Amino acid sequence: MTKKWWHDKVAYQIYPKSFFDTNGDGIGDLKGVISKLDYLKELGVDIIWLSPIYQSPFVDQGYDISDYYRIDETFGTMEDFDTLLAEAKKRNMYIVMDLVINHCSDQHQWFQKALKDPEGEYGDYFYFRKGTNGNPPSNYRSYFGGSAWEKVPGTDYYYLHMFAKEQPDLNWNNPKLLNELYTMINWWLEKGVAGFRIDAIINIKKDLSFQSFPPDGPDGLASVWRMVESVNGVGDLLEDLKKNTFEKYQAFTVAEVFNMKKDELIEFVGENGHFSTMFDFSAHSLSFGEHGWYDSNPIQFEDFRKVLFHSQLECQDVGFLANIIENHDEPRGVNRYLPDYAQNQDGTKMLGTISVLLRGLPFLYQGQEIGMQNCPIDSIEDYNDINTHGEYQMALDAGFTEEDALQVCYINSRDNARTPMQWDDTVNGGFTSGKPWLKVNPNYKELNVKTELGDENSVLSYYKKLIALRKSENYKEVFTYGTFVPIFENEPDIFAYERRLDNQSVIVLANFGKEAKTLVLDQIADRPVLLTNQPDVQIADNQITLKSCQVIVAGTTE
Repeated sequence: MTKKWWHDKVAYQIYPKSFFDTNGDGIGDLKGVISKLDYLKELGVDIIWLSPIYQSPFVDQGYDISDYYRIDETFGTMEDFDTLLAEAKKRNMYIVMDLVINHCSDQHQWFQKALKDPEGEYGDYFYFRKGTNGNPPSNYRSYFGGSAWEKVPGTDYYYLHMFAKEQPDLNWNNPKLLNELYTMINWWLEKGVAGFRIDAIINIKKDLSFQSFPPDGPDGLASVWRMVESVNGVGDLLEDLKKNTFEKYQAFTVAEVFNMKKDELIEFVGENGHFSTMFDFSAHSLSFGEHGWYDSNPIQFEDFRKVLFHSQLECQDVGFLANIIENHDEPRGVNRYLPDYAQNQDGTKMLGTISVLLRGLPFLYQGQEIGMQNCPIDSIEDYNDINTHGEYQMALDAGFTEEDALQVCYINSRDNARTPMQWDDTVNGGFTSGKPWLKVNPNYKELNVKTELGDENSVLSYYKKLIALRKSENYKEVFTYGTFVPIFENEPDIFAYERRLDNQSVIVLANFGKEAKTLVLDQIADRPVLLTNQPDVQIADNQITLKSCQVIVAGTTE
C-alpha cells in the first residue's frame, strides 16, 4: 500500500450550527470554530470536517445549497473562513468541507432559471419529466417520505427530488453542469481546503427510464433507493469526478455511500479508488426498519460485532474505511449501541476504544469525546429535523399513538446529534448567550467539557489518552497499517480483536456483558497494559478477567 498523508490521522466532525456561538444569535459560527481549535488540537484531532456552511435556506440544515461560492451569513463571512484555514494550518490541521452535489436548493439560480423553461438550457441541469394521466412519472418515494416527484405549477412537468422537494436532483448526464461543479470544487481546493466529505454521492446515477417498482408501503410508493440499486455505471461518473478535481490536489475524500454493490469496494476505496475512504455504516444499517423508524428493532450485540468484524476483514486487503460511532445523521452511539446498564462512563469509554483502534481512519463527532447522549424532547414541534417529522407521521399512519411515535423519535432522531455542544455548566451549556436554535440537552450541568477537563477519570480525559496511544511513536504503525484479527468472536458479550504488524501485536478486549467474564489467552500476563477504563486489571497466568463494561488494551509481549 502506498502511504498517504492522511493514513495516520484522526478526524473530527463539526456541526457548525451547534458547535459554538460567538455573537449570541443562538447559532454556532466560524469564529466559534476558530476559538476551539486549540481544544481540538489538544484532543489529538488532525482533520476537521465541517458540515455545510454554504449559503442555504436551511430546509435540510444546509444540505440544500443555494450558492456554492458563498458562506451563509449565519456562520460568518468568507474572511472568517480564510482565517479558519490559516489558523488550522498553523496547527498542522486540515479543513475538509462537505460537498453536496447530488442536489442543490430550489433557491439556487440554476433551478430558478429552470423553472421558467423546463425544456431550456437550465432545465437540463435537472430531471424534468411529464406526468402520465395526472400522476407523477413514477412511484418513487423520497428518502424523506412522500413522492420523489414535485409538480411544477401550471405545467405538466414534474421534477425529481430524492430528498426534500426543496432539493432538486442535479443531472449528471449534462456536461455543462459537470463543468460547473468541477470548477466549483477546484475553486475550493485552490483556496486551501484539504478535501471533502461527499454527501449522498451514490445517488448521482439515475435510471433515465424512471420505471416504477412494486409498492413497498401502504402509500403505494416504492423507496427511491430501489432505483439506485438497480442501475449500473455510477463508477464512471465518480472516476470522472476524481480525475477532474481531487486527483490534481492529492485531496482527501471520504464518501457517504449506501447501496454499494458487493463487488465495487476496490473501485471505491482501493489503491486507485474513487475516494480516499468511505464511512462504514454497517452498524448504523442494523437500525433500519422495513418501513421506517417505527418498525426498527434495538441493535443486538452479536449483530453489532458481526457486521463490524465483517467490514474490517472485507476491507483490510483493499483500503481504509472511516470508522464512526455517530454523526449528524444518527442518534448518539452511547444510546444506540450500548445496553441500558452500560450507558455510563465506563461503557462510553469502552465503545470509544473499540472504534478508535479499529483499522481505518477514526472519525469522532462533536460531543462524542465527552459522552453526549440522546436528548429527551417533549413535543414533535420541538424537533427541527425534517426527516424526524416525516418519520413521526409515518409512525402515526402505522397506528402508533403520539406518545409512542415520540418515543420512536427519541430513539432515532437526527436531532439527538444536533443539540448544542455542552462546553460548561452555565446556562445553555456555554454554547450561546442567546436563545439556542435547538434545545440543549438538560444533562449539560453534569456532562460538559469544562467539568471533564478537570477530571482525570472523565470520558474526555480518557479519549485524549486513547488518541495519544493510537498516535504514539511505539504503536502508530501497528494501529495505522496493522492487520485486524478477530479473537473470541463466538464468545457472548465479548468484543475483542488483535492489531498485528510484523513483530508487533496489540489486543483490545471489551466486555459488553452485565457480568464479569474470564478469558483464556496465551501469554496475557506478559503483555503490558497500555490502556484500560477501569483501574482494577485482573490477570493471572493465561487468564484475564474483564468486569462489566471494562476494556483493556494490551501491547506486545515483553
